[in-house]
Amino acid sequence: MLSFLFYFLIFVPIQKFITMKKQAEYIKRIEIKGLWGRKNISWDLKPDVNILSGVNGGGKSTILNKSVNMLDMLEGGSLSNDESLGVRFVFFPEDATHIHYDVIRSFDRPLIHGDLMEKMADKNVKSELDWQLYQLQRRYLDYQVNIGNRIIECLTSGHPEEATKISLPKTKFLDLIDDLYGETGKTIIRKSNEILFEQDGDTLYPYQLSSGEKQLLVILLTVLVQDNQSGVLFMDEPEVSLHVEWQQRLIGLIRELNPNVQIILTTHSPAMIMDGWMDAVTEVSDITTL
Repeated sequence: MLSFLFYFLIFVPIQKFITMKKQAEYIKRIEIKGLWGRKNISWDLKPDVNILSGVNGGGKSTILNKSVNMLDMLEGGSLSNDESLGVRFVFFPEDATHIHYDVIRSFDRPLIHGDLMEKMADKNVKSELDWQLYQLQRRYLDYQVNIGNRIIECLTSGHPEEATKISLPKTKFLDLIDDLYGETGKTIIRKSNEILFEQDGDTLYPYQLSSGEKQLLVILLTVLVQDNQSGVLFMDEPEVSLHVEWQQRLIGLIRELNPNVQIILTTHSPAMIMDGWMDAVTEVSDITTL
């Protein structure tokens, strides 16, 4: 009798908790009630690319920020997706409870958190893009360790062709960076475990790049360290500081590095959709009801 009670009091709740946590592959719909107290949003999303357009002040950034804040609470387990806090997601699969996501912040503003800067090991980190790069350097090191372990496992188990496939995304990333930055004579130092560049015989840290170069590096490095996993990449006006040619290529570059990531972005730039993404554009007014 005691063992029977123990099973239902201890084991069953644990099993229920385990089965409740399930990661989604992508978001099918975002629903927001009471945006600014008077508007409702219902946005049906594609699994690959979704571009939100509209006039300044129309709510593009607010929709993204509310979505990210809610996803953060879902990922932390502090809320369930059916709680009425104004934001609800329909995931794929529909019984999923959360989803992995990354957020790209576009504006290269100076860091104003004095305590954070005082504790920073690298004093070259002075702006928001620098801070994102600083964090990504750590993720990049973890990524290299992970793929290195998988390569060793493939080689020791007699599957060298699989080991080659595992290293392809990193090689593609390095080749893309060299191609994109080559016009200014910068090449990435491939033997380094962290992101470093060489230009005219000098070694450059990523914090020494221009704002546009930092922005592109943040985006592509974020996508690389996702390691081909499904999830969502949120970007608010990623065209900021980017040359028009880089704007036009950006979505294609992301898809090339990780075809499994769902892209959700806002933009004012026609160049962002010039490379075949017109069908991915949604106007804020088309998903808004009063």
